[in-house]
Amino acid sequence: MFDKICLILIIIGALNWGLVGLFQFDLVAWAFGGAAAIVSRIIYTIIALAGIWCISLLFRNKALSD
Repeated sequence: MFDKICLILIIIGALNWGLVGLFQFDLVAWAFGGAAAIVSRIIYTIIALAGIWCISLLFRNKALSD
């Protein structure tokens, strides 16, 4: 279950970066008061930690459907 939550967070982060790249619009910063706001920084950090966790998925032998 934790793996799936991390993957969802990574997808949210990827969509946010897509918006930044295509439209120069940071959804997280917009929703939470700017990129320097403490809530935005916490969200960015949680997504980064989820990304680090998902690196382990590359080296596992079991399927994600478990």
